[in-house]
Amino acid sequence: MAFNAPRVQPGSFLTLHYRLAGPGGDIIDTFNGKPATLSLGTGELSPALERRLVGLQEGARASFDIPPGEAFGDRNPEMVQWVARRLLNELGGPNEPYQVGDVVQFPTPDGLGSYAGAVRQVGKDGEGDGKADAVLFDFNHPLAGQPVTFQVHLIGVL
Repeated sequence: MAFNAPRVQPGSFLTLHYRLAGPGGDIIDTFNGKPATLSLGTGELSPALERRLVGLQEGARASFDIPPGEAFGDRNPEMVQWVARRLLNELGGPNEPYQVGDVVQFPTPDGLGSYAGAVRQVGKDGEGDGKADAVLFDFNHPLAGQPVTFQVHLIGVL
């Protein structure tokens, strides 16, 4: 009797190496380190990525080119927002020296989770637009609205 390796199904627990890359290069790459472990359907991967894993056999290696916007949605201009320094001081360290490119974790309103925003601009004293005491954050996923390459090596499927 031939051994049939398990296949990924909705709800599977996986151990895998994966790489996500956009036009600007890698965003996440576990191939040079410890593999990731995750459960499908828990929000650890986007539904578009999970759909591509379903049906793959343990040990499989695959690469998927995902069209712009499918993996992480389209860019939403309303998710680029100024946050007052006063609020930032309450949430973290007072007078934190934010720099463009920093990624900052914010607590969800219920305090049970968090979400991230990337610093796009830091208000400067002397600006007459009222944004001198604020930081501009982009709360979109870094790959939102972009084509994505998703490479995977399935190490284990339970």
